Amino acid sequence: MKKIILTGDRPTGCLHVGHYVGSLKRRVELQNSGEYDEIYIMIADAQALTDNMDNPEKIRQNIVEVALDYLACGLDPEKSVLFIQSQIPELCEMSFYYMNLVTVARLKRNPTVKTEIQMRNFEERIPVGFFTYPISQAADITAFQATTVPVGEDQAPMIEQTREIVHRFNHVYGETLVEPNILLPDNQACLRLPGTDGKAKMSKSLGNCIYLSDTEENIKKKVMTMFTDPTHLRVEDPGHVEGNPVFTYLDAFSTAQHFEKYLPEYKNLEELKAHYMRGGLGDVKVKKFLNNVLQDVLRPIRERRKEFEKDIPAVYKILEKGSIVAREKASKTLIQMKQAMKINYFEDKELIENQIKKFNI
Repeated sequence: MKKIILTGDRPTGCLHVGHYVGSLKRRVELQNSGEYDEIYIMIADAQALTDNMDNPEKIRQNIVEVALDYLACGLDPEKSVLFIQSQIPELCEMSFYYMNLVTVARLKRNPTVKTEIQMRNFEERIPVGFFTYPISQAADITAFQATTVPVGEDQAPMIEQTREIVHRFNHVYGETLVEPNILLPDNQACLRLPGTDGKAKMSKSLGNCIYLSDTEENIKKKVMTMFTDPTHLRVEDPGHVEGNPVFTYLDAFSTAQHFEKYLPEYKNLEELKAHYMRGGLGDVKVKKFLNNVLQDVLRPIRERRKEFEKDIPAVYKILEKGSIVAREKASKTLIQMKQAMKINYFEDKELIENQIKKFNI
């Protein structure tokens, strides 16, 4: 069996460092590993419209922003298929069939859906499209026969829902769909990077993000105003690193080379944490170090992005070519599904012959 990756992002804004450590960095590593036969990276505009239907221009404008972030981070259209979800109509048809395999009660139990509904204060006003997006996501994954889905921890319930749909379809119609496996970030700190305000999740809608495209000045400003430990009032006070976003970010981004370059008085992050916890280390010094780390990580990404920005038509061409390739793949899967479901009426010669016999033609 081929090893195939499918993953993607909603184009509701530029991508941030949470996306980078949670999935983008890993995608590039997997792309360049040579271990996978096919890699599909989707800009999920149709899914983004489920809760932005009154502002389609927001989605339309951000498609190229996400594509630029992809390319700047190192996703290569020669190795990965970059495509736009709405340009693959087969995904809608697959979603329609999957809806018959999932109950409303099961969707309501999906932890990710429940959290998103609460965040957006939808309650009973939730759009049907948003409510059923786990089903749409299942179509995205299975259409490309993905064996691996690299995502953040918050998406684990969505992958589990996809696996349930695959089991149900294969049980009813015969072995047709591929069951995907989730691939989480290997760095525990990257599973869910908190917002700069200390909230549990970095989110574009909450405005607590550091974007991959942020200027050097913006990054510094956001880092220096980050939430830390509210009990660490004076330098000499013992501090807490658990639940402290500054140290979570250092867990995710800092390396031995960063300490050699910017904080040679510490051998590693564990020594820095120990000093902070016993007291005598101020937040400003730690934040300055984090700023230097993030500047080193994001500078080359920002510079590559500026190069791609010089030829926007070429970026759209990459997405157009990728969407053609993606649609061909999804079409083949849909044909197999319809054969299994026995709704391929015009290609089913046995059905036609039996009907001929039935009516004694």
